[in-house]
Amino acid sequence: MSSALVRDILDLTLEHLFLVSFSITIAAALAIPAGVMLTRRKFLQPWVLGFANIMQTVPSLALFGFLIPLPFLGGIGKHTAIVALVLYALLPILRNTIIGILNVDPAVRESAIAMGMTGQQLLWEVELPLATRTILTGLRIATVTTIGTATIAAAIGAGGLGVFIFRGLASVDTTLLLAGAVPAAIIAMAADRGLGWVEHQLSPV
Repeated sequence: MSSALVRDILDLTLEHLFLVSFSITIAAALAIPAGVMLTRRKFLQPWVLGFANIMQTVPSLALFGFLIPLPFLGGIGKHTAIVALVLYALLPILRNTIIGILNVDPAVRESAIAMGMTGQQLLWEVELPLATRTILTGLRIATVTTIGTATIAAAIGAGGLGVFIFRGLASVDTTLLLAGAVPAAIIAMAADRGLGWVEHQLSPV
């Protein structure tokens, strides 16, 4: 393997990590508060979860294509890819936040209310700590999935390890395919193990 190829792998790996980490950060910042809100306003759940489900069912390459002509959101490059990756990451984080909070033992919730806790105290001191494992599981699923989906972002000029994969497909070059696929797989496994460790450390049980 040439030094130029190694340099390119490192550069594109960093680019891939940026796409994934930035997208997941935005998705979590949107989905976790939205999930909390939906546990209080259950009549909105079918609409919001329905939207997130629809985003998941649209093929990734098609979604990138749909976004390109849109003003402000669209175009060629990283910003369009990030919008698409955020939309794909919403569902598991949103759904697991709702499930985690709603699955808190009613007896625990009633005891907290009986102790005089306000709604905000109940959320921060009881519900969210007990829902941590479930929420982090959703974040873990979203992260691993986004790492794979981000390889397709190279099709719209967003960079990342997908550049090697598309070049390898175009030139039928196994080396280039592996140069993109292997680092992406390693990142996915590392993210899965790392978030699993965080999940274990922060879980109250």
